[in-house]
Amino acid sequence: MSAAIELDSVDLALLAELQNDARISNKDLAARVGVAPSTCLARVQRLRQRGVIHGFRVVLDEKALGNTVEAFLAIQMTPHNQAFVPPFIEETLRRPGVREIFLLTGPDDFMVRVSVQDLNALQRLVLEHFTTRREIAAVQTRLIFQSWAGGPIGPT
Repeated sequence: MSAAIELDSVDLALLAELQNDARISNKDLAARVGVAPSTCLARVQRLRQRGVIHGFRVVLDEKALGNTVEAFLAIQMTPHNQAFVPPFIEETLRRPGVREIFLLTGPDDFMVRVSVQDLNALQRLVLEHFTTRREIAAVQTRLIFQSWAGGPIGPT
């Protein structure tokens, strides 16, 4: 989405409710927002068509899956060459445990969020995938002790 889309108070209320519970029924969503179910359905479809809503996801409990270690890996590349970026991103996203990649400004080029079974799995990931790549100059690992998620987003 390249340009901001005008959203009215109904759109914003729909987005807030969907961010809190994407599985809510159209009937319940319409009631919470105070519009007719047909209006609600049309509005949500319009938000999807215009690219405001990209999809719906299931949020998993990493620890329930056996992943007890979460970390950020700060990656510095050298040389700074655009040709290295797409293959790095594609190969990194295919690695088990990689949750997100962020392209940054500043001393680090990328921040990679990972979730793995234990410290041994984290060490293997760092040593076997990142430090073996010729374009990576440095990797700094930052363990995540605890995290908190913010509430629904909207225009600022």
